Amino acid sequence: MKHIIAFAGSNSKQSINKQLASYAAGLVLDTEYTVLDLNDFEVPLYSVDAELENGLPDQAVRLVEMIKKADGLIISLAEHNGAYTAVFKNMFDWMSRIEPKTFQNKPMLLMATSPGARGGLSVLDMAKDRFPRHDAQIVSTFSLPSFYENFSEGKLSNPELEAQLLEDIKLFKTAL
Repeated sequence: MKHIIAFAGSNSKQSINKQLASYAAGLVLDTEYTVLDLNDFEVPLYSVDAELENGLPDQAVRLVEMIKKADGLIISLAEHNGAYTAVFKNMFDWMSRIEPKTFQNKPMLLMATSPGARGGLSVLDMAKDRFPRHDAQIVSTFSLPSFYENFSEGKLSNPELEAQLLEDIKLFKTAL
């Protein structure tokens, strides 16, 4: 059976992106999935000096190894000031030092959500440009606008957005 990992580019304990990633992973039928929390992968702030003095952090190495073993990835990016969150960017920097082909050509469903009407589109566009340079096979993208109006009780409450997500899941599943 195929195994996917899902996580949010956030360290918020109530991350709406983690909720979305978890929900999406559960929609990929006939697969096993693990939802990760970046809080469980604590690493120091990246710098060349830190890398030279202390080497590569075990938790970043562990996440890279989990990506290598997975059959697919679901990542939902939180957006801070139109870009990656600091915690995600820091982890991404460490991971790319461990493995420049960070995403290992794994099929990826790339998502974002936010409380606002744009649904994290700025960070999604940034990732769509950047991730393929790190060997991401982005098979589909999904942006959920106005999270609190369109997601409740652990699921999407907007039928049109639900239909769109299911189409994106279908594309992702086909690529696994």
